Amino acid sequence: MALPPSDAAAVAEWEREERQPFIGWDFSHLAGRWYEEHPPWSYEEMARSLLRASDAALDLGTGGGERLAGLADSFPARVAATEGYAPNVEVARQRLVPLGVEVVGVGGGTELPFPDRSFDLVLDRHTAFDAAEVARVLRPGGTFLTQQVDGRNLADLIKHFGAQPQFPDITVDRVSVDLRRSGFVIEDARDHRLLTRFDDVGALVYYLRAVPWTVPGFSVATHRGELVALQAQLESGGQLSFASRRFLIRATLPSG
Repeated sequence: MALPPSDAAAVAEWEREERQPFIGWDFSHLAGRWYEEHPPWSYEEMARSLLRASDAALDLGTGGGERLAGLADSFPARVAATEGYAPNVEVARQRLVPLGVEVVGVGGGTELPFPDRSFDLVLDRHTAFDAAEVARVLRPGGTFLTQQVDGRNLADLIKHFGAQPQFPDITVDRVSVDLRRSGFVIEDARDHRLLTRFDDVGALVYYLRAVPWTVPGFSVATHRGELVALQAQLESGGQLSFASRRFLIRATLPSG
């Protein structure tokens, strides 16, 4: 079925967005077109404070190393980082190795390629982890700080595309239970509901291609009708605003 000229032009623009490269964990392409509310805590400041008090730190799922590099002023004597997405490993090495960071590719698993009790701090921003493995590589008295995307994140957006959240059981309560079972003491645990807004449909297309687990199988070709409906929503004065969710946990291993 042929599209009206205005819709056809919009689809062509969305297809251009779909082809835009996405490297590391860098969303600068969306500058000025995407707004994501920040949680009421600062993961970066908490991580910086913990790094300054540590001797050896590990960053899980470092992406392209963008955020870890921003904490370089607080690095302890030893810093290591893992990354499970193969295209990002070399990006992270180029950025972090000059800062003295050991970068290790780990495939898609959660097993950590380090000896027992290697670190006194493990950081994790938005990557899956195995609580028992984190406990194994931490020294007694060590700290684990993680900020995670709640499994119900963007559920209203996902529903628009006829899908359901893939991991609805990933919540602060469930993850806290897993950590306690692995011997951790929970020092801080909180979650927050946030706002994510896209100012144009093309920005949303770029985002969904960058994080393909949000709407599995998403493409402009397969979801053209849903995108056209969102464009109509914008043109009638609506917004592309959705509910995102984050949670934060700081946990320690007993020192005894």
